[in-house]
Amino acid sequence: VQLVESGGKVVQAGGSLRLSCAISGNTFTITDMGWYRQPPGKEREEVARITRGGSTTYADSVRGRFSISRDYPGNTLWLQMSSLKPDDTAAYYCAAEVSAERPLGPRTFGMDYWGKGTLVTVSS
Repeated sequence: VQLVESGGKVVQAGGSLRLSCAISGNTFTITDMGWYRQPPGKEREEVARITRGGSTTYADSVRGRFSISRDYPGNTLWLQMSSLKPDDTAAYYCAAEVSAERPLGPRTFGMDYWGKGTLVTVSS
């Protein structure tokens, strides 16, 4: 599975932004997917998660402002962000959990594959 994020840029506080994650490879093995972020100097945290069935969960800090969705035909994961705050500034990563052919090595947040990230900067 390969994941490539895009859409990160500098936005003003209160603005909106949509991040995309292009999914390729053995996509049929993917179960859950998620968006994660790592603010400067801080640890990575889960932002939102979506199951294969479409159930979603959100971090308290973004609930009501962010929305995760997945376009199955197009194999794209989205993160719609609104009412952005300077605290949302971070590198954003998409990740996937798979049911088979897991790569070797430790798993983070229960995810098996990660993209390289896209940077979102929210200016005040």
